[in-house]
Amino acid sequence: MSDRPDEREQPRVYPVLDSLRAIAAIFVVATHCAFHAGYYGSGQLGAMSARLDAGVAIFFVLSGFLLGRPFLAAMADGRPLPPTGRYVWKRALRILPTYWLAVVAAMLLLEENDGASVGEWTKALTMTTLYGREEFPTGLAQMWSLAVEVSFYLLLPVLAWLVVRTLCRSPWAARDLISWTMVLVYISLGWLLVGYTVVDPSVVLAHQWLPGYLSWFAGGIILAIASLTTTDGTVVRAIRHLGQSPWTCWAVAAALFAIASTPVAGPVTLDIPTAGEGAARNLLYAAIATLVILPGVFAPETSAFSRILSVGWLRHLGQISYGIFCVHMTVIFLVFDWRDMELFRGRGIELFVLTLLISVVVAEIVYRVVEVPALRLRNIGRRPARPEAVAASSPSEQTTSS
Repeated sequence: MSDRPDEREQPRVYPVLDSLRAIAAIFVVATHCAFHAGYYGSGQLGAMSARLDAGVAIFFVLSGFLLGRPFLAAMADGRPLPPTGRYVWKRALRILPTYWLAVVAAMLLLEENDGASVGEWTKALTMTTLYGREEFPTGLAQMWSLAVEVSFYLLLPVLAWLVVRTLCRSPWAARDLISWTMVLVYISLGWLLVGYTVVDPSVVLAHQWLPGYLSWFAGGIILAIASLTTTDGTVVRAIRHLGQSPWTCWAVAAALFAIASTPVAGPVTLDIPTAGEGAARNLLYAAIATLVILPGVFAPETSAFSRILSVGWLRHLGQISYGIFCVHMTVIFLVFDWRDMELFRGRGIELFVLTLLISVVVAEIVYRVVEVPALRLRNIGRRPARPEAVAASSPSEQTTSS
């Protein structure tokens, strides 16, 4: 592979990605507020508010990139893959404490959840509601996507091991890995065909399980592959070149978003789309999210795009975005009660502003009181590295093990 070693081995920080995570969270809050205000059926603007759920796809592409990159870097360097146990432990610390807090809050604060059975509590706390027949408890409907994320977290080390054992040459060729990553897209399309045509969605939500969204994670993995090589093939060069034109990426993403807001991507309501409509929406969201993230990886740090999206307050909003995501649905229902709103009766702007502000405040508290202390436990049981070992290790090893 025609890498420049320094390109891969230098520690990388992607400040713009924090801000893009914040934008994705705002999209998710906005689309849920629009739904509860009854805006989805209000013409083209209503349709576009429904399609802001593409924010979920942005989260998935980010996960594919940020979590896939350390595994790919290890393959490229000929190093062992990141230890699975430590990887799972760090993911658990990042996800579970805030998630459990959000579940308990929704179950206790919302009267619609009064009388929930032990089984409903158990499924909610273990992220398994998605795989049964029951609806999500009130205030937790957004957690279907978190269940998909966690499924991907568990699958990723297995995929990396399979690549190392069966597919990966040393040095690896980016074009080969991209070709194999595209298999995930084909799996998604095949799964959606089955999920929308064979399995009854009223019985099992199979179309919302991980296989149906592998295409979104694949977008992030492909960006990670391209970020670890500079001249390996036309596809990689094209990806990197396009990423250096951020406004072009976003203009194309906006055009695809407009297409996704038409009937080609299926109904804007919660009605189940046809297999073709579901596949179209899936691929459009994958492309939109990948294009949104692309300049966050490759745009020059000195560009106006990078400077604007690297401001401190927006990056911090991205750092607390997980808390915003987890609590905002509960906040929506609490705002409805507080402001004496009626479901599907408008007042969407008021609902959005109040929900976002309250969610940000709650997420900030959760970040400081729960998330940061939990992450301090990530190195428990890990033997401190010898100074000479740290000095001898490559920067990429230090970065991926932090």
